[in-house]
Formats: sequence, structure tokens, C-alpha cells
Amino acid sequence: MRQEWSPEDVVACWTLVDGDWDLVANKTGPTRLGFSLVLKFFELEGRFPESIEEIPQEAVEYVAVLVKVLAGDFAGYSLTGRTAEYHRAQIREA
Repeated sequence: MRQEWSPEDVVACWTLVDGDWDLVANKTGPTRLGFSLVLKFFELEGRFPESIEEIPQEAVEYVAVLVKVLAGDFAGYSLTGRTAEYHRAQIREA
């Protein structure tokens, strides 16, 4: 995934839409931000990120504002483990 994004591209590609909000409604904190970013990454790339570094910082900062979570909290989201597997399953189903 490219790492340089214009503000217009960030808004066009990383904004949560109606169905996205339904998926993140019951999540809080780093989980809410991480899930949102992984969801949009999957929509854009057709795959899940292998590391959090794959997600552009501009996207992290933008989505953090949308979901009302501090951008720095994304570091607390794990892409491995049971929760991450559950999130990937939810995203695939959606």
C-alpha cells in the first residue's frame, strides 16, 4: 500500500460509510480504531495488513478523529491472536 496520501484521497478512501459504522458500533478504544483501519485496508487492498506499519499514518490520524480515539492508541491494536481473527471473520462476512 502506498504511504503518501493527499488529504482528498484520505477522505475518499478511508471514510467510514453507513455499513462500516454498524460494524464498529460495539467496539471501543484501540479496538474501534484498529478494526476500522483494517476494514478500510481490506476494502482497498483486498487483503489484510501483515503489520500496522502498512497502514498510512495519514489514514490512522484521519480515522482516529472519525471514531473519536487517539491515533496513538492504534499501537495497542494487535493484528494477531483471537480478537484479530474474529475481526477478520467479521470483515470477510460483511
